[in-house]
Amino acid sequence: MAITRIQPLSAHLQPQPCATPTDPAGKQVYTVWMKSLVFNGHGCTIYGQDGRVAYRVDNYACSRSREVYVMDSDGKTLIKLLKKNFGVFKTWKGYSYRNGPAGLEQNSKPWFSVQKAHRILKNAGQYSSRAVVTVCMSGKVYKIDGVSCKSEYRISDANGEIVAEMKRKQTASGVVLGEDVLSLTVGPAADRLLVVGLVVVCGLLSRCI
Repeated sequence: MAITRIQPLSAHLQPQPCATPTDPAGKQVYTVWMKSLVFNGHGCTIYGQDGRVAYRVDNYACSRSREVYVMDSDGKTLIKLLKKNFGVFKTWKGYSYRNGPAGLEQNSKPWFSVQKAHRILKNAGQYSSRAVVTVCMSGKVYKIDGVSCKSEYRISDANGEIVAEMKRKQTASGVVLGEDVLSLTVGPAADRLLVVGLVVVCGLLSRCI
């Protein structure tokens, strides 16, 4: 019932085509449900435009874990997230995985690092800094800006260009769904897996996962 409510599908799935080079927008839209597929579990589920599960996090009976895994629909680990505390600063390290001689292997060096902003403006409706992201391998820096007390935020690059945006999901008739059902729009040039990792970190920072 919950899945039908969040991502309604017909009896026969008719996947929507992915963005192509002829698509001027070239954006990908996901539905994010801040719930685990595991009964009584903690996590989130991300659905693609075709209505199928694209990514998921299942922490089972453990909430606010210091070690979280982002998986694909088949349960293959894609990212490992580790929480590090440095005094008042909270930092999450993201490690990617690769196929090695012994199977799936975690890279020894972190892919990206997310540090929570020390202060957040409390003005309602105003976007303010939530966290700063550093992609360790390339040195690129991103910023996560959000609306205080709401599950709405933007991820922008060093030039201020928005690469991804999260908002409450609305139905085709304009009905706004619950606070745990969100719409994630990812720009054509963005690394989608990186954005998914940052979405999960945001859920951990706001204690939704």
